[in-house]
Amino acid sequence: MEIAAFLIDFILHVDKHLQAFVQAYGAWVYALLFLIIFVETGLVVMPFLPGDSLLFVVGALCGAGLLDVQLAIGLMLAAAILGDQVNYTIGRYFGPKVFQWENSRFFNRRAFDQAHQFYETYGGITIILARFMPFVRTFAPFVAGVAEMTRSKFTAYNVIGAFIWVVGLTLAGYWFGNLPWVQANLSKIIWALILIPGLIALFGAWKGSRRASA
Repeated sequence: MEIAAFLIDFILHVDKHLQAFVQAYGAWVYALLFLIIFVETGLVVMPFLPGDSLLFVVGALCGAGLLDVQLAIGLMLAAAILGDQVNYTIGRYFGPKVFQWENSRFFNRRAFDQAHQFYETYGGITIILARFMPFVRTFAPFVAGVAEMTRSKFTAYNVIGAFIWVVGLTLAGYWFGNLPWVQANLSKIIWALILIPGLIALFGAWKGSRRASA
């Protein structure tokens, strides 16, 4: 329970936790950022990490002079691309076996089914769109591997999506994250970065399931 409580608090107050980490450990924060992005995108059992809000907050910290923006973007971009490649490879390896899995402590079958339906509806562009959707972005490369999407095609979508996601949100935080209004409402912005993409993902999955059953 303590670990779960810490994760929830980290997700909702990622700005404060990252600032504290920078003050305590300095440059090791870059390794932490790489690890968080890689784990969220690369391991299908960890879809709840704070990707969108993390990128925005990192950009704000870069804008405040606490982090180097080029180094942060480069490492997080590498982590996002590598994570999706690993996730895709795992999907290719397990293949149809996943359709026999049920909910367990480490696998959310409903989230997987939503990602699969979204992928079936929108095809390869899902790899790009999913970058901005919590949970879906973790399962989309896995589903692409299960569906045996060619590696070259997946890699192209992966690189494009990672670039738009990492660079776009980090620079948004860099340019706007330290404005007084943004600082005063940062907690609300973090909530919006979590809830709005999640609701869009759920709507897409619901719409796709209705279309499939029609």
